[in-house]
Amino acid sequence: MLSEPRSGRLAAWGNALLAGLVPPDDAAHAIVGPDAVHRVGGLAGETGPVGLTLALGRLRRLGATGFRVALPVSGHPLGLSGPPDFNARALEAGEAVVVSGAAYGLVPEVTEAGPAGDVHVEVVWHCLPVREAPPADVPSLGEAERELAEALRDATAVLSRLDVAGSGPVAQAAVEAYRARAERGREVLAPGYPPRAVRVLELAQRVGLLVSVAEGAGHGGAVSSSEIAARSEALRPVERVARRAQVAAYNAYVEERSR
Repeated sequence: MLSEPRSGRLAAWGNALLAGLVPPDDAAHAIVGPDAVHRVGGLAGETGPVGLTLALGRLRRLGATGFRVALPVSGHPLGLSGPPDFNARALEAGEAVVVSGAAYGLVPEVTEAGPAGDVHVEVVWHCLPVREAPPADVPSLGEAERELAEALRDATAVLSRLDVAGSGPVAQAAVEAYRARAERGREVLAPGYPPRAVRVLELAQRVGLLVSVAEGAGHGGAVSSSEIAARSEALRPVERVARRAQVAAYNAYVEERSR
């Protein structure tokens, strides 16, 4: 939850490209981010994986009008619409991009290569057919913002109840690291997104941060299996809200266009 999903970068900058707000090479560069290279395999008319710039242009010619994010986990097919084969691949990856207007979906396959100390990440997005239907369990931005405000209180309460040695400093250090990244001016979303989507995504990332801190705080005093299980159970609905809000923020461009 803490790291920006690759599907989020692809959807956000793909939408900015479709809106004519960024040139193709700039969009591709932003999508790749810290990885070494991204390619897209399975495109109609191609015998093997192709570069992002070519792939995004091809999808636009095939009718793409927008890109949506899916962040499914077992028992929660968030953002998916089928068919089962695509859903299964997306669930295994933990994320996917669904193309509006072209009935395709993209699922990332991530591999690492290179010697220790000089490892680089390569990503192949597998292009697969999808069912054109409303995505599962995606809230509106307004709903997501309201849910997040409550979830942030819940996550903070769970942290304060943890009787774990050192959890306070760990939590504080993690929050300060988050704030430092934000203050360095990282671009949360691509051009063209409404300010509310940026606000919702930032809050979702902060809630996800607190969930990660709470889940990782069992290495101090309170480490019994029952306590860890109880903490996980308490945090599960908070994590679910944060994922739903992330998807709502990334999908805001497509939802606004559809209205």
